[in-house]
Amino acid sequence: MECLLQNGMVYHEGSLSRADILLRDGRIVAIAPSLPADVMGEVLDLQGLYVFPGLLDVHVHLREPGFSYKETIAGGTLAAAAGGFTTVCAMPNLDPVPDDLAHLQQELALIEQDACVHVLPYGAITCGQRGEKLAELAEMAPYVIAFSDDGHGVQDRGLMRSAMLAARACGKMIVAHCEENNLLRGGYIHDGAYARRHGHRGICAESEWRQLARDLDLVAETGCRYHACHLSCRESVALLREAKRAGLDVSGETAPHYLVLSEDDLQENGRFKMNPPLRGQADREALRQAVADGTIMIVATDHAPHAAAEKACGLEKSAMGVVGLETAFPVLYSELVCGGLLSLPQLLALLHDGPAQRFGIGSSLEAGAPADLTVFDLAETYRIDPACFQGLGRATPFAGREVRGRCRLTMVGGRIVYQREQQ
Repeated sequence: MECLLQNGMVYHEGSLSRADILLRDGRIVAIAPSLPADVMGEVLDLQGLYVFPGLLDVHVHLREPGFSYKETIAGGTLAAAAGGFTTVCAMPNLDPVPDDLAHLQQELALIEQDACVHVLPYGAITCGQRGEKLAELAEMAPYVIAFSDDGHGVQDRGLMRSAMLAARACGKMIVAHCEENNLLRGGYIHDGAYARRHGHRGICAESEWRQLARDLDLVAETGCRYHACHLSCRESVALLREAKRAGLDVSGETAPHYLVLSEDDLQENGRFKMNPPLRGQADREALRQAVADGTIMIVATDHAPHAAAEKACGLEKSAMGVVGLETAFPVLYSELVCGGLLSLPQLLALLHDGPAQRFGIGSSLEAGAPADLTVFDLAETYRIDPACFQGLGRATPFAGREVRGRCRLTMVGGRIVYQREQQ
């Protein structure tokens, strides 16, 4: 079966140019300034639209198995497709936790049955993510993208060292949630001016960067490949920058909300509560500089859906986590590209090229590659309305925000998995 995409602005080999794309049997056959329209299939005119390789998110929570009242693999992957993502990496805070092959196979079966985009699961670092004993890393290694205890920092230095050695032995990366529990002190938002002014308990930035510093020391010792999740503060940026300059095999990610918002944007509403929390303006500026200069080469959403009741308890008592798959590109395009900090190719590098290179996933738009792609209308402006989301989660700090850039179509293996008709 063939399909011809005509007249789009195509992101190809790091730049944008007008081109046609011929697809056949789920793969890209040709990309050229003009291709004949005599195809045995559909012709889609993409005049005025932009064609990108499918976006990649290395940090999502799909909640199955175990928490399908929050989200399902079917709903979460449809949300991904609606946001332009064709590959997502699913975190292991599930029930059962994928800490051995038998538990992992339950998740894999649901992915095979229900996912409409590529889903690459993480295996847990420790049994039950309890931080007491190593999970069965070697037996899970062929089936997982990497190992993580996301949601929990591994507190014991010796156990993390053992995890790094085991991951290195089976050719996998450690993807770490950096958080020292003894520095949390019951906090739930950033330990800053807003917390003091409103009587909230704060989470200090040291709880993040102190464990990151420990892990980077262990990377130097073990030679493990290492990636730090959802960096939120300027001290973490400085540590990552220094480690990369020293030649360590390390990387880090941040999330759209840390690049766009700060504690100054907080409201007494659970949709502003996530972990790590929104920090100060100086932290946001350090993160923006880090994505601009390449210190941070990946933006991931940390898409973390919860049931409405779990997010309706204010800042103190609501569950940690916000959704992000359906808002990531338009928010970042509107704020960082239209705002002049990044070029469009730089943004695409953060959402595709960086994760593709670091995690060995996804594919570019080139002849012979799988037809995993997305089409955006960058001229369309609209207000973010969580009621229109495809996934079950609705809690976003960007609700009501005016943005530019709407996903119009997403293909996986040449099959349309999401399409929005022009209104």
